[in-house]
Amino acid sequence: MRLVDLPRTGSFRLALLFLTLFGVASAVLFGFLYLQTERFLLAGIDNWLEREAPARFDADLPEVRRLFTLHAADNRGNMERVFVLYAPEGRRLAGDPLPLPDTLETSGKPFFMTARRGSKVLRYRGVARRYPSGEVAIIAENLHESREFDEAFISTAAWGALITAVLGLGGATIVGLGAVRRFDAVADAIQEIVRGDLSRRLPARGTSGDLDRLVHVVNGMLDDIERLMQDVKGVCDGIAHDLRTPLTRILAGLERSQRRAETREDYALAVDDAIVELRGVLRTFTAMLRIAELEDGARRSGFSQVDLPLILADVVDYYDPAAEEKGLTLTTAFDTEGRCTLNGDASLLFEAFANLIDNAIKFTPAGGHVVVELKNRAGGLEVAVRDTGCGIPAEEREAVFQRFYRAEHSRSSPGNGLGLTLVKAIAHLHNMTVRIDALTPGARVALIAAGA
Repeated sequence: MRLVDLPRTGSFRLALLFLTLFGVASAVLFGFLYLQTERFLLAGIDNWLEREAPARFDADLPEVRRLFTLHAADNRGNMERVFVLYAPEGRRLAGDPLPLPDTLETSGKPFFMTARRGSKVLRYRGVARRYPSGEVAIIAENLHESREFDEAFISTAAWGALITAVLGLGGATIVGLGAVRRFDAVADAIQEIVRGDLSRRLPARGTSGDLDRLVHVVNGMLDDIERLMQDVKGVCDGIAHDLRTPLTRILAGLERSQRRAETREDYALAVDDAIVELRGVLRTFTAMLRIAELEDGARRSGFSQVDLPLILADVVDYYDPAAEEKGLTLTTAFDTEGRCTLNGDASLLFEAFANLIDNAIKFTPAGGHVVVELKNRAGGLEVAVRDTGCGIPAEEREAVFQRFYRAEHSRSSPGNGLGLTLVKAIAHLHNMTVRIDALTPGARVALIAAGA
């Protein structure tokens, strides 16, 4: 970014705005201090005048003349505080060598006066009294301290304003350039993401600033988008892989029947085989649609309190004949304290538990055991199915929840690789987590509802 474009950036303008506000506040503060100090200095002069004037002015004229003459002799030309007596025509009769001021106020109240002494203009604050015979007596104090204060104050304020402006502009430039570099880095990252690199993330500084908080939110959104895109790719790959086989069998069977079938029974057999294959394809698509519906979360609106022991008992009763036919023992182990209800959908929970038990029966050899557990500890519910089957390798415990994923040992078994995906979707809908633990032998799959 060019330096000439810096004033158009929001951060630079914001820094200038704060600099302007600081300047205005400083000007108000300096003005207030100036007025208060001036008032304090003048109050000191006025107090001295109020003390001196009565003692000097109330004497008779000869005494006033004598006192003023003595004061001038003691002053020896010092014009800091002056006592002067003037004749009616303005000629100095006694006191300090101060010319008659340009303006006089003989009311007895302090006033500002100026007098010319050669090329100099002297500024005083004093009081004056005009006597019946026309003479005028003046007691005054030079305002050079006030003038020196004014000059020093104005000089200090000017230097302070200059330094503040320089530092403020420098700070605004540094802040602006830093923000521009940050936004440029974010913009570059966004451009890479737009070009298709979904693994790219917006740069963060690790602070709790506003932009960092926004970056963390956007990066979280990008994580979700990347995951969804990977899911979509996985779905497409799964469809291409798992649906190609039954469709190929259907096509091959129909073509074979077209070439070889001679009787009505031959054609009926080919149609029956195609129907079986198509029903399998339809079940796969139905499972995919159900997973998409569950991930959308729309079914939460129909949730109610569900009795988990009752649902688990129904699932076990349903699968007990299948387990007995395979030579397995299917039992329950409920270790609960207090209520065992969950806010959810009874039919979906039944389906999730049924999938877990079905998998356990499918992959447990004859003579094995399948146990359905229910625990309620520290306010959290846990439903688990453990078996003595072949187990799930550690490197596959995340992959088994992906769409169409099938472990090597399950390739020969019927199924579409969507069962555990459906279980995880139902668990997520009910704010439950899924955990797989290794047993010797077998595995344990648990659905955990924390704080249920």
